[in-house]
Amino acid sequence: MTPPAPPFLRGGENVRLRLAAKGIALLLAFLFAASPTRAWAQDDQPGATGKAIAPPSQLTAKDHPNDTGQAVDLDWHVSADDPPPPATGKVLGYDIYRSFADGSKRDKLTHLAAGSTQYTDRTCKPGTLYLYDVVAVGADDARSEPARLTEPAGGVLQWFNSSRAWFLVILTLVSGGVILFTELAKSGRGVYVREIAGLKAIEEAVGRATEMGRPCLFVPGLQDINETPTVAGIAILSNVAKFTADYDATLEVPTSRSLVMTAARETVHSAYLTTGRPEAYNEDRIYYVTDEQFAYVAYLTGYMVREKPAACFYAGIFFAESLILAETGNLIGAIQIAGTSETSQLPFFVAACDYTLIGEELFAASAYLSGEPHQLGSLKGQDAGKVLAGLLLFAGCLVATLAAIFPDWDIAQETLTYLRVTILGKGASG
Repeated sequence: MTPPAPPFLRGGENVRLRLAAKGIALLLAFLFAASPTRAWAQDDQPGATGKAIAPPSQLTAKDHPNDTGQAVDLDWHVSADDPPPPATGKVLGYDIYRSFADGSKRDKLTHLAAGSTQYTDRTCKPGTLYLYDVVAVGADDARSEPARLTEPAGGVLQWFNSSRAWFLVILTLVSGGVILFTELAKSGRGVYVREIAGLKAIEEAVGRATEMGRPCLFVPGLQDINETPTVAGIAILSNVAKFTADYDATLEVPTSRSLVMTAARETVHSAYLTTGRPEAYNEDRIYYVTDEQFAYVAYLTGYMVREKPAACFYAGIFFAESLILAETGNLIGAIQIAGTSETSQLPFFVAACDYTLIGEELFAASAYLSGEPHQLGSLKGQDAGKVLAGLLLFAGCLVATLAAIFPDWDIAQETLTYLRVTILGKGASG
């Protein structure tokens, strides 16, 4: 027989008490287990008590000037928790975000240091509108509410770069000088070009060769016809050919490039036609030797020693062979006239030749010899540009000297910066 239950377990009321006690115990256990988690999550929220950061304000965006529409300039006011130095505040920096005009694809562009108020986004696509926001960041990754644009902004392609206006002014002055002097030459008023001794001596050299019954040698350099000094040398060859046709002298033109040979033949033939002696032209005297530098030089020196030309002309691009040719010509007693754009070879020509075209005299030879109005106008217009460059150089040196002597003189410092950056540089940086 089963023993009777204790008195406190008998009846339905005891069962209800037991169930209520169990429910209270479970509720207390749940509350104690959830309390730490809830407290941690609350502390992690931005703007928690003691960590709230004031947001930046007055964010504006505008197209970056003088570019191809790929940049937008942002400006804002710092957070109230970002005081100016030396004071320190809660703000450690600013995060810049960008999204499309519809708010999609929000990306972080960069992080800037505290105190920053400007940023230029240079990764824009022309014609695309964007929304920007700036968030102040503090310790423990605390963040402020973002400062947002009220309307989207984007880059715009600029047709003109106004910071290069001075370049346009200088270009206009030089080009205007070329046009002015060209029209003066066309009108017959005459454009003065100083005498170039080496070019004036060409007739004397050809006349001497004619008297001695010996040939004239013309060497158009080692480079091809696509080089400007070679073209300038061919222009001098035209003048030499006119004198050899007039004086009935022999003209020998060995070349190191086949295209130079073709151009030289056409030039000499045209010169003989101009002087009225086409029958005296002999294209076999204008020939190709070799592209190899010292093989070509060996042929030239051999010819000079054998034939002993009375006049030697060197006009074009020369390298190490310049001294070899000039010394050989000096050895045989020839009158030598040389011109090259290679400044490292000019001393050898100056030392061993009778006349040397120095610097831009080689390129001015065509205008000097032909007297053609367009060439004269171009030559004088370039001279005007050089005068302008010299004036700017003088002004720059003067202002730089004053700025160095008087470092506290703001006008001198600002003028020097304007000359160096705006007039002579690439325009104002941005």
